[in-house]
Amino acid sequence: MKTPHMQVKRTGRRRHVIFAILALLPGCSTVDSLKSSIFGNNGPAPGQQGYVEGFLGGVVADEPRAAVAGREVLSGGGNAADAAVAIGMTLAVTLPSRAALGGGGACLAYSPARQSINGGTPEAVMFLPTAPSPGGPAGDRPAAVPMMARGLFLLNARYGSQPFETRVAKAEELARFGVMVSKALAQDLRVVARPLFADPQARTIFGPNGAPLSEGDTLVQPTLAATLSQIRFAGVGDLYVGGLAQRLVQASLQIGGPLSADDLRTSLPGLKQPLLRNYRNDRIAFLPPPTDGGLATEAAFDALVARPGDMVGAMQSSIAVSQRWREGGVSTEDVLAMHNLSASIATEYPASTSFATFDRQGNAVACALTMNNLFGTGRIFPGTGILAASSPAAMPPPLLAAGLAWNDNIKAFRAAAAASGQSAAAVGAAQGLLTALQTNRPLSVLPLEPSRVNVLSCGEYLPGNNGTCVWATDPRGSGLALGGN
Repeated sequence: MKTPHMQVKRTGRRRHVIFAILALLPGCSTVDSLKSSIFGNNGPAPGQQGYVEGFLGGVVADEPRAAVAGREVLSGGGNAADAAVAIGMTLAVTLPSRAALGGGGACLAYSPARQSINGGTPEAVMFLPTAPSPGGPAGDRPAAVPMMARGLFLLNARYGSQPFETRVAKAEELARFGVMVSKALAQDLRVVARPLFADPQARTIFGPNGAPLSEGDTLVQPTLAATLSQIRFAGVGDLYVGGLAQRLVQASLQIGGPLSADDLRTSLPGLKQPLLRNYRNDRIAFLPPPTDGGLATEAAFDALVARPGDMVGAMQSSIAVSQRWREGGVSTEDVLAMHNLSASIATEYPASTSFATFDRQGNAVACALTMNNLFGTGRIFPGTGILAASSPAAMPPPLLAAGLAWNDNIKAFRAAAAASGQSAAAVGAAQGLLTALQTNRPLSVLPLEPSRVNVLSCGEYLPGNNGTCVWATDPRGSGLALGGN
């Protein structure tokens, strides 16, 4: 078996005496003053890489540049939510096949402090790409209402510590000056290049020379950069109720995916209590409906606990629960208790992507994002650079799979896993989380194909012994795991 891409942080034995002395001083201002008098004022400022000394935390994502963006934020003093927003905004530029501004997703967010905004219990931030209201003009390729920007803004507002505009600025820079095409994006382009290039705007961006961009080529998106610049200056609301919204409505008519001004104005992200269960001494949160990926992940987790190693059976259980939930008329508790369910021929679930991050205080975020189809509708809203996601009224929703474990007694982070991989996404996230909880060796057992899993784990909890924290991305994919000092 291949060894997963994993980095492990171990605490060193030596400590500088000067920092031990500084830690005993009464106030931050005194510490900062003394540090300045000793070391000068030439060190990195807050927000700059290298500002944080010592343990940073960790990030795992399916696309390398997005993982780097998350780690840069942690190094600059941002928390897990700041890093998650940075990863999401970067993915909108570097992996628009699965996470463009036209799409959306869902995240689990955790802050360990009892006095935190949610009392030390995980919360779900839901921003699924939704169907436009019925009764509007018909189109040949229905588009979803874009939810990515609003969702990441809500995550930032509720859990972040740095301005949302700084994350937009970084994504704008990548779009304007170009970014190297990753293996992940190159693979997606090869799959759908022919239908994608039927859209002249998409062909200009992703196949400027008539052939799809390859790994290592430069992807430049000037129109998207201009849209991001407008969001940075005018705020996220401009995309939903301002000038950008008006442009988006008109552009949607041109690509056969009509949206109305009311669709944009009234489609809001939300906060929900996750699905919760106990496991040993810990508690686990899964994404709640309206996405059924959390139900599928919990069903797979339950099956793996009952029948260790039976990943095929666990996947069948997850799909059966998903299919029964989509039929309607059943509660989450009842559908998870239906052990006699059988899966019919598996639905072709759309593509997605996932990532997770945690910081040195034990804050953590795990997310799954989607365009409801690879490259969404395959068409770009003219004049915006934004790829349109497919409406869930025209495509079956994906299994958005993520789980997060914590200890409720000591209010500390234990592990998180998020996964993509169509019908195997849920069992992938469940297997990744369970293995981390049982062994503290993320991805020592690789989940079923075609799942691709990202895992974080702290065997002795965080806050606590950060020397037990590890991070891993699926070695069969094209992602990256980063963290440490």
